[in-house]
Amino acid sequence: MDVDEVLPAVEEEDGPEPTLDTFIPGRHKLEKDEILQPDQSVYEMLHHMNVTWPCLSFDVLRDGLGFGRQRYPATTYVVTGTQADVAKNNELLVMKMSSLHKTQKDDDDSDDEDEDEADNENLDEDAILEFKSIPHLGGVNRVRAQPIHGESLPPPSQPYYAASWAETGKVHIWNIRPHLESLISPGYVVDKSKNSPAFTINSHGRTEGFAMDWGSSGAANPSSLRLLTGDVHSKIYLTTSTPSGFNALSQPFTSHTSSVEDLQWSPAEPTVFASCSADQSVRIWDVRVKGRKSTMNVEHAHPSDVNVISWNRNTTYLLLSGGDEGGIKVWDLRNLKAYVDSVQAPSPVASFSWHTAPITAIEWHPTEDSIFVASGADDQTTLWDLSVEADDEEMGEAPSSTNEVPPQLLFVHQGQKDVKEVHWHPQIPGAVLTTAADGFNVFKTISV
Repeated sequence: MDVDEVLPAVEEEDGPEPTLDTFIPGRHKLEKDEILQPDQSVYEMLHHMNVTWPCLSFDVLRDGLGFGRQRYPATTYVVTGTQADVAKNNELLVMKMSSLHKTQKDDDDSDDEDEDEADNENLDEDAILEFKSIPHLGGVNRVRAQPIHGESLPPPSQPYYAASWAETGKVHIWNIRPHLESLISPGYVVDKSKNSPAFTINSHGRTEGFAMDWGSSGAANPSSLRLLTGDVHSKIYLTTSTPSGFNALSQPFTSHTSSVEDLQWSPAEPTVFASCSADQSVRIWDVRVKGRKSTMNVEHAHPSDVNVISWNRNTTYLLLSGGDEGGIKVWDLRNLKAYVDSVQAPSPVASFSWHTAPITAIEWHPTEDSIFVASGADDQTTLWDLSVEADDEEMGEAPSSTNEVPPQLLFVHQGQKDVKEVHWHPQIPGAVLTTAADGFNVFKTISV
């Protein structure tokens, strides 16, 4: 496992170089005169981005730069929303992060071939952050961009929708394609009329929420969109796209008894979705079922609130959940089917208790079905690989400890305060983006 290192604060006097020690969260504690300093040798890329106001949520936008990108400097586009001091100062932001250079390393650490020399030019240049803003009344609790099928970005004449959950209780749907185009093509001017929502969902009244996920109607009709939104009063509503716009359905899904924390459409069945709640449950639903009730559930998935879930898009029977107690669990949905008519509760196929504070975000890798990333209120962002197994000899020699490093834990990224959300970049393999109280991080490790 690769981790950050502890670097004692250096006074302004001549002397030997400070000794670097490996810092393991939960096992070590920073002293007054110590700070965390990242070990640059374990990062292929690491950048920090400061913004005017903290952002609770963001989503990575599809761009036309290709998939499987390995060359540097890298560029990425995201949509996010602010948590400003007063409601009227909030904004929805479409951002471009460019000049994301490879991490500077010692000369003897690199034996790259000639084709990589161009990548290493101007390594010390600062990354560039550009953005286009849209006025947004109320803080933005969550932002999600619509799914795009295929490998190309829609032309500027076609909409690219992003939805924002406002603290006012409204869910706004925006066409951000013009704002994205203005960042891609300098000189492109955004008409001010595009700064208004394409549609506003009022189904939740004045009740705010955080859960939201886009889906499509499947391969047969990929342009038909479905948006789920869940509020703190346990209600889930469905909004669908129509040839003329959007239609917010009036009947809610109502099996939860407390705040709906997260929602995920099934990657395999366009009518099926999963939810998690502060009522400690994880539920599976089918929009075709009359009565709007869940079809399968785990009543006590975690000992406290279930904050986040992620549905594996490659092995579609696996679902991740993260709880308020800091636990991470992996569920095999095939097991849930077997427990539908049983009084016995299903058990997770894997469980991890590394984090010491609530899990704030979790997401499967877009192409590797055993790898996922998680973030917690303990200021850690962790990378995991379920395919890694502990060596029997190592297990026999290792001391038994509650803070023992799990063999599946690949990497611990630190340095941010109050990490709120994390996403893989779907077009840059291994790249991770996070948002926290002190801004954004964009990084890629040598582990994934």
